[in-house]
Amino acid sequence: MDVYALLLSRLQFAFTIAFHIIFPSFTIGLASYLAVLEGLWLASRNPVFKTLYLFWLKIFAISFGMGVVTGVVMSYELGNNWSVFSATASPVIGPLLAFEVLTAFFLEASFLGIMLFGWRKVGPGLHFTATLLVAIGTLISAFWIISANSWMQVPAGFARTAGGGLIATDWWAVIVSPSFPTRLAHMTLAAYLTTALVVGAASAWRLLKEPDDDASTTALRMAVGMLAIVAPLQLIAGDVSGKEVRRMQPAKLAAVEAFWETRTAQPFHILAWPDMAAETNRWELSIPGLGSWITAGDARAEVTGLKAFAAKDRPPVAIVFYAFRLMVGMGVAMIGLGAWGAWLSLREGVERSRPFLRAMVAMGPTGFVAVIAGWIVAEVGRQPYVIYGVLRTADAVSPVGAGQVSASLIGFLIVYAVIFSVGALYILRLIGEGPVEGAEAPPPPLPRAPGSALAAAQQDPGGAP
Repeated sequence: MDVYALLLSRLQFAFTIAFHIIFPSFTIGLASYLAVLEGLWLASRNPVFKTLYLFWLKIFAISFGMGVVTGVVMSYELGNNWSVFSATASPVIGPLLAFEVLTAFFLEASFLGIMLFGWRKVGPGLHFTATLLVAIGTLISAFWIISANSWMQVPAGFARTAGGGLIATDWWAVIVSPSFPTRLAHMTLAAYLTTALVVGAASAWRLLKEPDDDASTTALRMAVGMLAIVAPLQLIAGDVSGKEVRRMQPAKLAAVEAFWETRTAQPFHILAWPDMAAETNRWELSIPGLGSWITAGDARAEVTGLKAFAAKDRPPVAIVFYAFRLMVGMGVAMIGLGAWGAWLSLREGVERSRPFLRAMVAMGPTGFVAVIAGWIVAEVGRQPYVIYGVLRTADAVSPVGAGQVSASLIGFLIVYAVIFSVGALYILRLIGEGPVEGAEAPPPPLPRAPGSALAAAQQDPGGAP
């Protein structure tokens, strides 16, 4: 095994999935938001909802296309860089991805054209149905992708063949693996939070320039309402998921909290400098007993430390430790922003507070940051396994050289930088223009692709091996 090829293959997959995941995490929530807007317009005939729908439909089209462009290469990476993983796990993972295509992709492919280009061509009922089905399709896609990823995190319902491959023995156990329900809730809520923050930031930006913009005022109030409700729910979902990690992946939890010794009343390390070579934290800022309470629900509970595992079975501690704190920090900030917005809504009106509007604009990208940090925790924390406890990452890589991988990685860096920069600038320009009442222009066309953005991008549902 070429260790440099392994490292570069991991970096390449991590880079491409990190670039891609920001788009489906936005379009999943945005598709549902569009369904809500069109439903409200049909129910009330309030032109503000129609204006907002047509405006955000353009953003959805570009974001969806960007998701396809930035993610479709991953299926090729699996064959080129991770052929051993593909050959070993495809009898289990392959059908899950096939179900995603047969359900979510068929819905999206069948009704996306009507949603994007059928505003003047079909009746309002059919158009709303198309929008609703596309939104449902994105959620079904997330269902299957998270199902496959959860199986890789906590594999169940499988057996080894004589040749060393894996086959499913209980499909229900494979689809609904032990960590699946909470992880699906956690990811779905993350997508809704990401969308709420982007919509809120765009609306706040417009209101700072045009305080009497009715459409932006309505969108801001909707975003604040979603933020105030979903952010605390995300905290609860994350807490439940974290307690399951303690039971199912104790090495990951120990790395997340930088616990080295197994003991009762573990402290909570607000900040620390983990040293894997010395098997200790060089320094730490901690709260005694809080670590056990957070991870186990009991301040006197015993929590396993990293020294209980062989050095070769420990994940990279510093990366996981700080990624988790970045995710949690963003989540706490979201809860605070939602509470602030709810309080303002009950008093003078959220759209009249310029400090809040500026804070809303500043918080716009934090949903993407939290999503990427969360995936780092999930995927790097799973190391050194690509299928936890079953297949090591070092054993899953293709027999390719470092030179080949480095060439493709440099190519991806260049191409993705161009695509992302152009696409992001165009989206920001559209957002800066704001919703225009009476606009009827159809959105720009999408590039052709064999599947949905989420499906195409995450052919490896496990993220970066």
